[in-house]
Amino acid sequence: MAGAQEKCQGFRRSPVHGRPLGRERIDALGTAAHFFPVSLQLSKRARAILYAVMTEFIATGEPVGSRTLAKKYGFSLSAATIRNVLADLEEAGYLAQPHTSAGRVPTEAAFRLFIDALLQVRELSADERSRIAEWFEDLSPGADIVRETGKLLADLTGSAAVLVRPRIETRTVRKVRFIPTRPGELLSVIVLSDGTVENRYIAVDGGLSEGDLSRVHAMLEESVEGKTLAGIRDHFRQEIEESRDELAKLREIGLSLVNAAIDRADRLMDVVIEGQARLLESTEFASTDNLRELLRTLEERERLVMLLDRTLASSRVQVFLGAETSEAPVSLVAAPYREGGRPGGAVGVIGPTRMDYASVVPLVGATADAMSAALSRTQERSKPADPETPDSSD
Repeated sequence: MAGAQEKCQGFRRSPVHGRPLGRERIDALGTAAHFFPVSLQLSKRARAILYAVMTEFIATGEPVGSRTLAKKYGFSLSAATIRNVLADLEEAGYLAQPHTSAGRVPTEAAFRLFIDALLQVRELSADERSRIAEWFEDLSPGADIVRETGKLLADLTGSAAVLVRPRIETRTVRKVRFIPTRPGELLSVIVLSDGTVENRYIAVDGGLSEGDLSRVHAMLEESVEGKTLAGIRDHFRQEIEESRDELAKLREIGLSLVNAAIDRADRLMDVVIEGQARLLESTEFASTDNLRELLRTLEERERLVMLLDRTLASSRVQVFLGAETSEAPVSLVAAPYREGGRPGGAVGVIGPTRMDYASVVPLVGATADAMSAALSRTQERSKPADPETPDSSD
């Protein structure tokens, strides 16, 4: 068989869903050829054995041998026959043998096939659903929902949680202020609807007077509430186009300040990581090289931002494996969340490639949904109350 690594490139990710997998699943996989794309179809026997290897390796992290498969998974095959199938799977690129005397371990191609074609996630327990709901209900007003979500997800999965905040220009704003710090520089203070505060230093023309700045603040008070930074920018642009009165210059100043606040946003600073110490408990990172690459990925963050931003284009949980994520043997399971009905950011878990996907996938999805609901509630609470209608009887 041709190498599976090449065939898996361009392989379409299928949505992951379904019920828990048990030992009886082995027999079902033997006859369910539709789980595999035609170009990657294996024999009934090979499918069942590959699934058993994946299940055992995810559980133990140890190479899997023919005797283990025969004893634990009830195959009515001799150890020699199982060894022959393992050899065929190795030749196809799905398995590797670290040492000649050891069992086999799955390759990245096997993990991709397992996730795309075999995985059925388990249902969350009542305790898990209750814990997620209560976590968000108990958050204090003004809490950093993104960071608190990371703490919850790291605890639920035993891995590191990685989240990216919504882009600053798409987040609903409560208040904007520009504070002079020194000649030619202002500190933009942006209070968002969820209570978080974003600060950015921006360069300005030295000719901006305190009076002009006060008038810009007054204009912002009238236009800011309930809008995003991008919406405020568009509002100023429209006002400038529609009128050429004495306020046009002030609107242009306001537009330039808002644009500067958006341009100064550093996307890498929008990444939140919680529970990274949990990764050190995995045997995969006992290797100095693997640990170095993992720490580099978490520190530099560019690849994480790219993958999390890609997740925003999907409505489902996404799984990024191995080389997609890092030079270290890690995977990223991520899902998008929404803020006020609009695409927000992404929430995910980064952990060893052999993580328990059947559990992690539904936990990430449920947490993203609960986080979206919490952000919507916060945004509703931050809206100004409608003015009371005067009593016509007075």
